[in-house]
Amino acid sequence: MVEGTINAAFIRRRTVLSVLIMIIVAGFYAYKIIPKESSPDIDIPLIYISMSIEGISPDDGERLLLRPMEQEMTDIEGVKEITSSAYQGGGYVLLEFQAGFDKDKAIEDVQRSVDQARPKLPDSMDTEPKVTEVNFSLFPVVAVMLYGEIPQRTLVEVGRRLQDEIEGIPSVLEVNIAGDREDLVEIILEPEKIESYGLKGDEILSFFSASNRLVAAGALQNETGKFAVEVPGLFETVDDILAMPVLSVDDSTIKLSDIATIKKTYKDVESYARINGKPAVGLNVVKRTGENVIDTIDAVKQVVSEEAQNWPDGLEYSFILDNSDTIKSRLIDLQNNLISAILLVMIVLVAFLGWRAALLVGIAVPGAFLSGVLFLYVTGLTVNVVVLFALIMSIGLLVDGAVVVVEYADRKMIEGKTRIEAYSEASRRMAWPIISSTFTTLAAFSPLLFWPDTVGEFMKFMPLTLIAVLASSLFMALIFVPVCGSLLGRPNADKESPQYKALVASETGNLDELDGFTGGYVHFLKFCLKRAGLIIAGTIALLIAVFVLYAFKGNGVEFFPDIEPEVASVLVHARGNLSIEEKSKIISEIEARILDEDGVDVFYSSIGKVGNNNQDVAEDVIGQIQMEFKEWDERDAARVILERVREKTKDIPGVKIETREDEAGPASGKAVEIEVSSFTPAAIPPVIESLRGGLDEIGGFVDVEDSRPLPGITWKLDVDRAQAAKFGLNLSLVGQYVRLVTNGLEVSEYRPDGSDDEIDIVLRYPQDERTLDNLDALRIETNQGPVPIGNFVSRRAEQSVGTINRSKQRRVLTIKADVEEGLNAAAQITKIKEWLAQNQSAIPDNVRIEFRGEDEDQREAQSFLIKAFIIALFLMAIILVTQFNSFYHAFLILFAVIMSTIGVMLGLILLGQPFGIIMSGVGVIALAGIVVNNNIVLIDTYQILEKEAPNRFEAVLRTGAQRLRPVLLTTATTILGLIPMVLQLNIDFIAREISVGAPSTQWWVQLSTAIVFGLSFATLLTLIVTPCALLLPETIRKYFTNKKKDKSEKEAF
Repeated sequence: MVEGTINAAFIRRRTVLSVLIMIIVAGFYAYKIIPKESSPDIDIPLIYISMSIEGISPDDGERLLLRPMEQEMTDIEGVKEITSSAYQGGGYVLLEFQAGFDKDKAIEDVQRSVDQARPKLPDSMDTEPKVTEVNFSLFPVVAVMLYGEIPQRTLVEVGRRLQDEIEGIPSVLEVNIAGDREDLVEIILEPEKIESYGLKGDEILSFFSASNRLVAAGALQNETGKFAVEVPGLFETVDDILAMPVLSVDDSTIKLSDIATIKKTYKDVESYARINGKPAVGLNVVKRTGENVIDTIDAVKQVVSEEAQNWPDGLEYSFILDNSDTIKSRLIDLQNNLISAILLVMIVLVAFLGWRAALLVGIAVPGAFLSGVLFLYVTGLTVNVVVLFALIMSIGLLVDGAVVVVEYADRKMIEGKTRIEAYSEASRRMAWPIISSTFTTLAAFSPLLFWPDTVGEFMKFMPLTLIAVLASSLFMALIFVPVCGSLLGRPNADKESPQYKALVASETGNLDELDGFTGGYVHFLKFCLKRAGLIIAGTIALLIAVFVLYAFKGNGVEFFPDIEPEVASVLVHARGNLSIEEKSKIISEIEARILDEDGVDVFYSSIGKVGNNNQDVAEDVIGQIQMEFKEWDERDAARVILERVREKTKDIPGVKIETREDEAGPASGKAVEIEVSSFTPAAIPPVIESLRGGLDEIGGFVDVEDSRPLPGITWKLDVDRAQAAKFGLNLSLVGQYVRLVTNGLEVSEYRPDGSDDEIDIVLRYPQDERTLDNLDALRIETNQGPVPIGNFVSRRAEQSVGTINRSKQRRVLTIKADVEEGLNAAAQITKIKEWLAQNQSAIPDNVRIEFRGEDEDQREAQSFLIKAFIIALFLMAIILVTQFNSFYHAFLILFAVIMSTIGVMLGLILLGQPFGIIMSGVGVIALAGIVVNNNIVLIDTYQILEKEAPNRFEAVLRTGAQRLRPVLLTTATTILGLIPMVLQLNIDFIAREISVGAPSTQWWVQLSTAIVFGLSFATLLTLIVTPCALLLPETIRKYFTNKKKDKSEKEAF
């Protein structure tokens, strides 16, 4: 079948060329229009259920919201873990599903369970429980910041108008406003007038309920026609509210305007936003799934630019967290690396094969690349940083097959065959070795497709891209390149040339006549073959020695490489019952000290509520200052800038400053995360205290935090129900009066013209009466007249609870910490585990301790990659046994794969790098697929020569002589393709600039280093150790034969 396809291709060469042109044109078009993004657009197996009741305490939230919801969620299929949190005003339940979950079915199941749980939840919930999926595509791609010294209402109104305009862009899904404040109508009651008129609270509420209603009065129908009858009752303006009657005595009517004033305002401020110290409103833009990030952000910038012409003076705008800049920068850097790698590969090919052969091999590069991109486009995937690196890594791989075919055809043309004969024979002769080597490489990468969890979703774009590109390269090597070679191949060479003589010597002549590099190699190989057993034993000893050396001299392991960030955060910790104004004052002082920091473009401050009750942010964080850095080559390193920020702010009393770099790749939070859980909540805090002491004892940790409740006061109002009943009062009415002093009592809502949402109407006491003393002096109107609340209510202070976290239906507290600069996180975690083992007696039996975060992700990734490596070896073994029909030959190739790890370890030791669980681990698996290629071609040639040569020694020697050039060529092309990444070298061919250490290259240093050093060592194995191993059975047989012969001769003597 394979030979028939190849023969058909040579018969229909014009058709083949037409298909090649079509692939290149279609692939180029696909690359231009395919969506481009920074990180892969992946489905995170998380679904979030949020619930809110204004004013509910964390304790009540756990009991009334979390527990009923958790009970319903436990029956959902595919749930891996349930975590939840209760906080002041609400709570949430977070479901983590097994990898490979059906997102649509999961959301449907969760929504059904939420509906079943709803009757068990309080009727007073502000809104219905909301189910939200967590997805990278739903994260903002850019934030438009409006700021300036102008009135807040103007800032908010401009922001809302701009929100409507941006949401009109087809590729924009939604725009969320940060720093916006919800509209509110406040009715400021005058307590003295309420008492003088004898108005009761429940009467006022009933007046509002009865007056602000839509009355369906029906229709009137008689002989003269049919007429609709309306009774307008809804509030439409503030004046309608003021005109509402609240009391009627004889002929007099008391209106609301007689006992209160009214004003349009905003709900009590809970957070502030500032840009470079100025008040701000932020618009977070979310794109639709599958849309091009760069085009979307360009459209947003165009809309903002047009709208800005109509804005008031003093209003400025800027764009932060702009993903399009990041993507463009990474695309340019990686495209430059791509061009550099192609040029290096082509230089080697021209040097070894000449420009004609190099041009033929070069056809495989754009052909395979663009067909791979076409595959991504057709399947609905995107181009991102992982895809681009996969393309770079494939440069050296995809030309391997083409190099072998062109090199073989080159030999045949030197022998005197025509171009068509040479390339046709080369394609048929090398078909099965190339097919086997391609399939073994695909077998190495294919297990990575089944990598679970977020890390696997993030990395799976690499095997997908490589499989598409390498499958395309197979057709390039066996069909397109040979057909092009039959048209462009070089003419027959002179038989008197040195090349011809060297070829004849390696094929059938005297190997001793070979000179130059090939001759030197043959002589050295002959020396090694005579000592095959010693070479094999020495190689195994070297493997053991290198692993022992790495155990003592290595730099440990890490989860994911550190990437120079573009954004960092300053988290401000402070404790106490601080008001929002006090928090703002503290943040202002910090801003004043760091706004002049060089290397930072924008300072974006969030004051008050930071994040979305996110567990990665400590409860005592009162504000966050996000710093967007300048270009990496125009500033100091981020860690240097952050160290200066710490130094400038270290002497602010009562404040702790934490700096945190934005994490690239699959984020895992802080390096150390220890979760302590129990069904007995009181047993957890002592263990946390003990663990904090253990971390201090071990040392090397910074920014240590735990989730124990913060010092603070919650005021409890205990109502004597029996005493209250004597005055005709109940808990509900007492609570309504208390709200007049606190946040205000919501009595109704209305929707004025120009508003998209309903606006709440609340009753409140004047600002000067909203104090703790007035709360004690509050008077409630009863049938017996005004009664002081102190007659039946006692006030007491309690320790505030803060946020309650749960996992697997247990209460949990966590300790989180980062490690000091220069220390290895994995080594520090090992020390903690050793400390726990030594102090096990201090941990109660009913308390469970688990390491979460980065350590958990690292263990899961390590476990999967070990399994993936083993599966890859088995798949390759099956292919190799099928190809060679020999267990021994298959074992030799797999032995070379294992031995290639020597090079990986030596490279890490020499460069002083830790072994990256993700990147170095993937590099070792990728290396396995690459190393087999040269060995397959070598052993395939040996199996043919073994039948022709007079003995195995000469067969092995001649195999080495013939395969030296293609082995060195394929190795050189692969290594040179990755060298720019190893050196973090970026050559901008348009701007004519050279840079070293760009963040886009830092992603892949570990992976590239593993392949380059591993392949370099594996090449020595292929050229020296594998030939020795091929001869080893013959050497052993001769040894025992000679030993037996010597024994027989001794016995005869």
